[in-house]
Amino acid sequence: MADGLERLWTPHRMTYISGEDRPEGGYERPAGCPFCRAPGLAPEESLVVARGEHVFAVLNLYPYNPGHLLVCPYRHVADYTELDLAETTELAAFTQTAMRVVRKVSNAHGFNLGMNQGGVAGAGIAAHLHQHVVPRWGGDANFMPVIGQTKVLPQLLTDTRDLFTRAWPT
Repeated sequence: MADGLERLWTPHRMTYISGEDRPEGGYERPAGCPFCRAPGLAPEESLVVARGEHVFAVLNLYPYNPGHLLVCPYRHVADYTELDLAETTELAAFTQTAMRVVRKVSNAHGFNLGMNQGGVAGAGIAAHLHQHVVPRWGGDANFMPVIGQTKVLPQLLTDTRDLFTRAWPT
């Protein structure tokens, strides 16, 4: 019997859910870590928005909301306490800049900021520290994620990257 609901297919999420794209040997080694690989990819393959001396900003491949950015140190460290002062300072500055850029480009009303430290705390890639910058808008938690367990993303990640890259101060 039909339930009367329309289906919005998001097959790209299944790769993440099933772990199909998880490298052999996991994320613990820099060779298997997507945050270690991202800065070295060609611009058309990378979702990197901006690069600093110690950290970079990259779009989340599996975003919670449109424009979901991650600020990552280049160095493969797992815990916030392992960052040195220069990395900590630049991570904070990049987080502030990310918020400004997202507000400018997409008029975000607010943000969720945070780090999940360790797998038990929800880190999908616990071996490489990353700060989430998740834009929020009034009413963005509508029936789709609440009832339909589906997130609608209205823009391709490469298009979002291009907008953010152009808006990021140099």
